[in-house]
Amino acid sequence: MAKIKAEYIWIDGHVPTSKLRSKTKIIDGPVTTLDQIPEWSFDGSSTNQAEGHDSDRSLIPVSYYPDPIRGGDHILVMTAVNYPDGKTHETNKRDHLVEVSKKFAGEEAWFGIEQEYTFFQGLKPLGWPDGGYPAPQGPFYCGVGADEVYGRDIVEDHMEACLVAGLGISGVNAEVMPGQWEFQIGPLGPMESGDQLWIARWLLYRIAEEYGVNASIHPKPVKGDWNGAGAHTNFSTKSMREAGGYEIIEAACKKLGEKHDEHIAVYGAHNEERLTGLHETCSIHEFRYGVSDRGASIRIPLQTVKDGKGYLEDRRPSANMDPYEVCAILLETVCS
Repeated sequence: MAKIKAEYIWIDGHVPTSKLRSKTKIIDGPVTTLDQIPEWSFDGSSTNQAEGHDSDRSLIPVSYYPDPIRGGDHILVMTAVNYPDGKTHETNKRDHLVEVSKKFAGEEAWFGIEQEYTFFQGLKPLGWPDGGYPAPQGPFYCGVGADEVYGRDIVEDHMEACLVAGLGISGVNAEVMPGQWEFQIGPLGPMESGDQLWIARWLLYRIAEEYGVNASIHPKPVKGDWNGAGAHTNFSTKSMREAGGYEIIEAACKKLGEKHDEHIAVYGAHNEERLTGLHETCSIHEFRYGVSDRGASIRIPLQTVKDGKGYLEDRRPSANMDPYEVCAILLETVCS
């Protein structure tokens, strides 16, 4: 058997927003099934997931992908964090989504997540002048040319890596603020969209590393008159996608309005800095839905109205949200 490198990736206990960690284990390959990948452990006292006197925490492989950076038979392993006795760790939000997904499996829910992020070089966004600001927002969204976009080479490398890894990436674009970009994962089922968004984030950080650049998913990376960064989550169930689905989508919007505060509580830290009612957002203190309205909490796409079926877009989740939590609460609110 050949030896391969397995990069174990997990979500830490950093507060208020979890970070990604990873380390490499040499195992026998090639790997063709998940059960060939062994459980592993790590020092939880170094990741805010344990005390020093009882520091071992377990990494449970939950999905794996070809490693587009190392190539060959090497793999990326998404893991969930448990206590050594098998109990779910408090930072492990995936296990709850597993339960919710099973409960509502008949709904055949799909999620499409639009991950916005901002490249930084040192203390300033990539491409911004030293000690000043670029031209006001306007020409940068989906722009082209060296005076409009910054970091396209990293974006192209990341998109290619996601494809090689077999992720369900469905597109990329330059965003409204210079140095800001977006990629989309989905539509996929709840577990796949959660795992794959975390893997895509890890690949983004890892590839940007090679360029001496870091990618931030803070919801308001630059204070002032600049767009924040969100993770708009497109959601549908089987009945929404079928004839007569529009009525079900409207009913879902009303249910979401009744649970607005519970959703905001798990939609990402510092989201109040982004959801101000300006810059294509609805205020965090308000809930409303509307057709083609990017200033609403929930946007119903124009095509959905025309077809009488389709999906809704929840515009409230911030760029730093945990997709496991967002997918779980959307399923629970809409499908209960």
